[in-house]
Amino acid sequence: MDAPPARTEPVFQARGLTKVYGEGATAVHALRGVDLDIVRGEFVVLLGASGSGKSTLLNILGGLDTATSGTAQWTHAGETHELIGADDAELTRYRREHVGFVFQFYNLIPSLTARENVALVTDLAEDPMKPEDALALVGLGERMNHFVSQLSGGEQQRVAIARAIAKNPQVLLCDEPTGALDCATGVMVLQAIEHVNRELGTTTVVITHNAPIAEMADRVLRLADGRIVETRANTHKVAAAGLSW
Repeated sequence: MDAPPARTEPVFQARGLTKVYGEGATAVHALRGVDLDIVRGEFVVLLGASGSGKSTLLNILGGLDTATSGTAQWTHAGETHELIGADDAELTRYRREHVGFVFQFYNLIPSLTARENVALVTDLAEDPMKPEDALALVGLGERMNHFVSQLSGGEQQRVAIARAIAKNPQVLLCDEPTGALDCATGVMVLQAIEHVNRELGTTTVVITHNAPIAEMADRVLRLADGRIVETRANTHKVAAAGLSW
């Protein structure tokens, strides 16, 4: 699968991001001066071992955490907004209106059907897609009325993806979305994420420690010890269906 044409419109720009937890001798430096640019529609994989700073960086970009120092901006409809220093109300609005999150564990409500889990988000969004359309996009149109307990792990993760994209977010941030799944099931989940990026043009960032997954990205950023130590573009992307680990 060939890489898409180059894009130039920025979504995220970060400079000198640091994140320190604690103080003194027990302080943990999760990020150490990260510079980052992500453009609209790009599929980026953040690759690295546990403790490399991947999740901290993703949480800052998603407005779930704030940096100790540095700058981070996001751009929407030609307007640039500061993430560092934004107050709680601004970050809440940013997360609600512009960001879709997918985590390793699905965080679904077992007593609700797949469609009802997705509808929880669409009821709050300004311009959502129909829950049925979001579930169809991830290949679960025929399973929408099943309860969570009736779904496999891979299906539950795809419901979580449908829930994340149903509000038509500007960006989709995925933290180890296949971490609790076997290879075959993980590939199905990655195909759903790939489809969302391609069909909706949603800027997508996926965290993984699993190197083969990086082959499906437009660009790969490898982190170690709180720094981006390698950046590479995939001139020939591998479709999710062709991955194995």
